[in-house]
Amino acid sequence: MIGKNREGARNHLANQIRLTYLFLLLPNIIFMAYAFHNLWTINARYNEMLNSVVTASEFSLDFKEDFDYETYLLIVGNVSPGDSKLMSMLTEAKSVVESLKDYTDEGENKKRLDSAEQYLSNLEVYISRIADNLKYEDRYEDNIEIWENDVQIVTSLVQETINEYIYYENRQLQTALKENRDFFLDILEISTAIFVLIILSIIIVSYVGPMWITKPIEERVESEQKKLRKAEFEVLQAQINPHFLYNTLDAIVWSAEAGNQKQVVKMVGSLSDFFRTSLNKGKEIVTIKEELQHVRSYLEIQQIRYMDILSYDIDVAEEIFGYVIPKITIQPIVENALYHGIKNKRGGGKILVTGRDIGNYIYISVKDNGIGIEEKRLAEIRDSLEKDNLTDGQVYGLYNVNERIKLEFGDEYGLSIESMYGEYTAVNIKLPKILTEIVKN
Repeated sequence: MIGKNREGARNHLANQIRLTYLFLLLPNIIFMAYAFHNLWTINARYNEMLNSVVTASEFSLDFKEDFDYETYLLIVGNVSPGDSKLMSMLTEAKSVVESLKDYTDEGENKKRLDSAEQYLSNLEVYISRIADNLKYEDRYEDNIEIWENDVQIVTSLVQETINEYIYYENRQLQTALKENRDFFLDILEISTAIFVLIILSIIIVSYVGPMWITKPIEERVESEQKKLRKAEFEVLQAQINPHFLYNTLDAIVWSAEAGNQKQVVKMVGSLSDFFRTSLNKGKEIVTIKEELQHVRSYLEIQQIRYMDILSYDIDVAEEIFGYVIPKITIQPIVENALYHGIKNKRGGGKILVTGRDIGNYIYISVKDNGIGIEEKRLAEIRDSLEKDNLTDGQVYGLYNVNERIKLEFGDEYGLSIESMYGEYTAVNIKLPKILTEIVKN
C-alpha cells in the first residue's frame, strides 16, 4: 500500500513537471514574438530616419539656388513682393528643420538644427528689408548689397549646416542599422537554439527529472540564491555605459577636428586605461590601487569634457593600496557625484576621493561639493540601500555597489551616505582589511 502511494505521488509529481515545462513554452513563444516585433519596429524607425535624411538632402540641394534666384527676381522687379515665393520657401524650410529635430537624438545635430533655424530667421529679416527698400526708387544698390553680402552668405551657411547634419546623421544611422540587423540575426539564431533546447529539456526532464527532483535541496537554496544575486550584480556591473563611450568618442572626434592633438592623445590613453582596468583579465576582485587607476582614467576623461565645471583630487593613503575591493566599486559613485551633484550646481564643483586605514576596516570616501540632497530624499535613499527589494530605480547604481560589497564580504560592510542640501554629499565605503595574497580568485 505504501509502495502504491509512493508510486502515485511520483506519477503526480511527474505530471506536474510535464505541465510546468509545457507552460514554460508559452512565455518563451510570447517573448520571441515580442522580440521580433520590437526589432521590426526599430528597423521601421530607422528607415523613417533615413527617409528624413533624404528629405534633408533634397532640401539642402535645392534651397540655396532657388532662394538666391527668387530673391534676385524680387530685387530686379520681375516679381512683386506679393507674388514672391520667398516667404513660403522660408516657412517650408522652417517646417523641414523642425521635423528633423524629431528624428535625431544627437546633441550636436540638434545644435546644428537650431543654428539653421536662426539662419532662416535672419533670411526673413533680410527679405523684409528688401521689400521695404522696393518702396523707394533709389535703393536698388542697397538691395543688391543685401543680396550679395547677407542673403547669399546666409543661404550658404544654411546649406553647409544641413550638409553637416546629413553627414553625422547618416554615419550614426548606418552604424545603428547594421547593428540592428546583426542583432536581429543573432536573436533569430539564439531563439531557435533556445526553442530546440527547451523541447529537448522537456522530453528529458519529464522522464528523468522525477528520479532526482524529490531529493532534499532545501539546505542549498540560500547559497544558490546568494550566488545568483552575486552573478546578476557582476553581469550588470560589467556592462559599460554606452552613452559614456559614445560621448567620449564624440569628444575625441571633435578634438581631433579642432587640431587638439595633445588632448586627443590624453583622452585616448585614458579611455584605453579605463577599458583595461574594467576588463582586468576577468577578475572581479582587484586591489584598491587598481580600482583608483580606473577611477582616475574616468575622471581624466570627464574633466576634459566638463573642464569648466569639474575638478577632482584623489588623496588615498598608499598603505591601503594592497587591500582588495570589488571591481568597479568607486567609479559608479564618482559618476553619481558628477551627474547628480556637480552638474546640478551652478558654477560646478570638486570631487574628492579619500581613503584610510582605521584599524579593523578600510574606509574610502567620495565627496563632492555639489548641490547636495534634501533631507527627505536622503532618508529615502538610505532606506532603499537597506531594502532587499529595491523600488527606487534612481539609486540603483549605489544599491548595486552596496549589494556586491555585502555579498562579497558580509552585511557589516557596504555604503553609507551623508549630505547637506546646497553644501555637499559624501558616500563612504566600508571594506574589510584583506590583502591581495589571500584573495581566492
